[in-house]
Amino acid sequence: MAKAKLKVSSRLLKKKARKSSFLNKKQCRFCGNAELEAGLDYKNVSLLRNFLTERYKILPSRVSGNCSFHQRVLAKHIKLSRSMALLPFCAIHG
Repeated sequence: MAKAKLKVSSRLLKKKARKSSFLNKKQCRFCGNAELEAGLDYKNVSLLRNFLTERYKILPSRVSGNCSFHQRVLAKHIKLSRSMALLPFCAIHG
């Protein structure tokens, strides 16, 4: 028995091409960059603020592009910075 070949519409081919162009793997900022990794500290508020939303929630790794190891280290430093009162726990709207 011969298998029947399915027709693929041009619309589906275009959709697949668009989807594959956006699937570029994000690279971790800290892997391979020793200078930036050395600057990752709870006292470096300007760097840590880049990984927070406007409501001061920690960005997930799928958005920030960090690897799982550096995401955990980053979260630890953000939480330590919050407890030292260098970063706020939440945004104050008043």
